[in-house]
Formats: sequence, structure tokens, C-alpha cells
Amino acid sequence: MTPRVSRSFRPSLPVTLILALLAVLFASLGSWQIRRAAEKAILETEHQHAPSLALDTALATERRFARVETSGHYDPQRHILLDNQLWQGRGGVHVFTPFVTSSGTAILVNRGWLPLPPDRRELPAVPTPAEEVTVRGMLNDFPVPGRMVGEADRLETDRWPQLVTYMRHADIARVLGLPLETHIIQLSRDAEHGFEDRDWKPVFLSAERHRAYAFQWYALLAACVILWLLVSLRKTRVDDT
Repeated sequence: MTPRVSRSFRPSLPVTLILALLAVLFASLGSWQIRRAAEKAILETEHQHAPSLALDTALATERRFARVETSGHYDPQRHILLDNQLWQGRGGVHVFTPFVTSSGTAILVNRGWLPLPPDRRELPAVPTPAEEVTVRGMLNDFPVPGRMVGEADRLETDRWPQLVTYMRHADIARVLGLPLETHIIQLSRDAEHGFEDRDWKPVFLSAERHRAYAFQWYALLAACVILWLLVSLRKTRVDDT
């Protein structure tokens, strides 16, 4: 009598449940990344094909990414310095300076990155022209804080510039005492009176990056299915008579 080994398909219920839950999780995460990729692709297209508009027109139509140009005056003293901004591996701030146009529109201009000294009590100098200038840049949404850890910074009316961790429109408008627009201008890379890191991107993560993440999640989903098939195939000894 010579025993032989055959295989039978006998899934284990606990293993099936665990791998099914993992598969559902990975499928959901992959689908979420695909949706995010589609959203980012739309933003990237809008950024590439944004029109050049007068600032008042761009604000009235809420044309995000519109290329705008306007004349007016910077506020040479009252700067908002957004903390925790990295550029080329160095920590620093993005400088937001109030700008009042010739037509009376008040808007913040992101003038780029400046290094922050180790002693945060000594904030960087922000050279700013007092005369009338022309500003060129891209209209964008007001920076919205993500998940806030801790209390927001308390802004004061008599201390400038001010370092903040989160940009909150209502607080900044209150301390400036201006009818501040809910959009900002990101100063063009070739415009005067700006600083470093002005290669503005429409999104933090590109659509291609989200697709790569989706592929990873779907690969894990496929691995769950393959693993379930392998562990469900069990060896059975059969005795030949």
C-alpha cells in the first residue's frame, strides 16, 4: 500500500474572516487614493490652464490659481510669519504681508520663505517697500490649518511681526483691523520684494503620487487573496489499496 498526497480546498473560517477584513480595508484605502488622485488631477489641470485676470475679477469669480496683477501698498510693519515651513532641509517661515490695493481691497501676500533664527524671540527682519508697488502672483485659497494640536496663537495688535503656527482668517482680520479677503496672493517667483521658495505647487501630493499609493493598497489586497488561496489548499494523505 503506497500512500499518496492530494490537495483539497478547505478554507479556515478564522483565517477567511481575518483576510476578508484586511482585503476590505485595503480595497477601501485604494479606492480613497484613486478618488484623491482624481481630485488632485482636476486641481492640477486648473492650475495649468488658469487665466490672467484683474484681481477684483478673480476675487469676484473665486478663480483659484488665476494669475493676477495689482497696484497698491504693502503694510511695511505688520507681517504674519507662518512657522514650520521647510525649504531645502532648513526650518523657517512663510511671510504674509497685508497689501491694500489702489481700489481699497485688503489681501495677504505670501512673499516666500525666510530662515528662522534658533532663538525664536528674535524674528527675522522683513524688508518691505513703503511706496506704491505692483504685485504679480497667483490667487489661492487662504491657508487652512489641518489637525490643530494645542491652542491657536494669540495675536496682539501692538507686536509685529508675529509668529503663528496656524493661519486663521478671523483672528488675522481682527488684529489687522481690515476687511481682509479670504484669498491670498502667492507672489510670483520673478516678482520683486519676495523671498525664497516661491515655486508654488497647486497641491501638496500630486495625482501621480496618489495613484502610486493606490497601487500599493491594491497590491496588498491581491496578496490577501493569494494568501487565502494558499492556506486554504490543504494536503490530504490517501492510501492506495
